[in-house]
Amino acid sequence: MELGAFSISLNVKDIHASKAFYESLGFTKFGGDLAMNYLIMKNGNALIGLFQGMFEKNIITFNPGWDENAQNMEQFDDVRTIQKHLKSEGIKLDLFADESTTGPASIMLTDPDGNTILMDQHR
Repeated sequence: MELGAFSISLNVKDIHASKAFYESLGFTKFGGDLAMNYLIMKNGNALIGLFQGMFEKNIITFNPGWDENAQNMEQFDDVRTIQKHLKSEGIKLDLFADESTTGPASIMLTDPDGNTILMDQHR
């Protein structure tokens, strides 16, 4: 199963302090809008999303159909295909994609330790 680009979305208290901290680790702005309280930071293939006031806890994110540069991948597993596989494995989903649709969709699940996993397909 190909899950696409991997990133971690962090719930931060002070986006300016977090931006400065991750810049000191060599991350640079890749996307987002500081005025809207979110940034996507990149260092090589590593992606970190900084989000202030948007959700309660950190989220592990995969983007089916995208590589780590937010470029479309020629071949990928659609989020609905991933959803069907997870269901067949007995994995409980917290958010479902409408299997009668195509294109952008998301699913969400929680790992055994309570970590939220978002699979967010943009195309």
